[in-house]
Amino acid sequence: MIYDEDLTGEECAEEMQKIIDDGSVWSMQGSLGRQAMHFIEMGFCVLGEVGHKNYWGGYVPSRFEVKTGTLGSIEYQQAITN
Repeated sequence: MIYDEDLTGEECAEEMQKIIDDGSVWSMQGSLGRQAMHFIEMGFCVLGEVGHKNYWGGYVPSRFEVKTGTLGSIEYQQAITN
């Protein structure tokens, strides 16, 4: 799980991507949602394959609903990490 202190950075990003993909991160405590957005901004993760409502009722789009090359898209991640 994401709280495991023994995880490497890559393993932490993989765990975060899992809870972004299943949408559960958006209904967890706010600090995890903010951490997920930080991982997305840094290019460690991308938005999930489907959109989800967050804890407050706002909509978090899928990676396919954002413009190509913008925050949360696979192209954004590739541009940031290369």
